[in-house]
Amino acid sequence: MKSYIEERAIEIANYIVENNATVRQTAGKFGVSKSTVHKDVADRLLEINPALAAQVRKVLDINKSERHIRGGFATREKYLKKNA
Repeated sequence: MKSYIEERAIEIANYIVENNATVRQTAGKFGVSKSTVHKDVADRLLEINPALAAQVRKVLDINKSERHIRGGFATREKYLKKNA
């Protein structure tokens, strides 16, 4: 694996852990696709730093369990703005 990919994977992982960021937020911050973020933290990071990969997995699991709530709030805000 090329060194810049390893560095990016570690940077992305640290950002997710420090900010409790979602994959979508992280992709926007680093200017890469959601698929790239997921590939970096789910596959590549396991080879590079398994302990950090476990921390990221915890954050992403929490985000996944809460995503239906965030979606509901986003929809509510959309319609509140539309009707205002």
